[in-house]
Amino acid sequence: RERFTGGGVAAVTAAAAAGLAVCPLARRVAPRTLVDVGARFGLPPLPHSQVVLYSRVRDARAAAALRRFSDSLAISA
Repeated sequence: RERFTGGGVAAVTAAAAAGLAVCPLARRVAPRTLVDVGARFGLPPLPHSQVVLYSRVRDARAAAALRRFSDSLAISA
C-alpha cells in the first residue's frame, strides 16, 4: 500500500492534482482542478471536524483582524 504524507495543504493538493493521491478537502477550499471522487470510489462521508485558531496577539487591532478572519472561516451548521 502506497501512502503520501505532505507538509501542508499545498503539498497534499499538488499530489492529488498530479493523480497521486486522494485527499479530504472541503469543497470551499479545494482547487477547482480537483474532482469529488467520494461517490465514485464508494468512500464514506467525512465526519465533521473543527479547526481552532490560537493566538498570543495582544494588540487590539491585530486581535480584531484575527477575529474577522476566524469568523470568515466559520460554517453554519
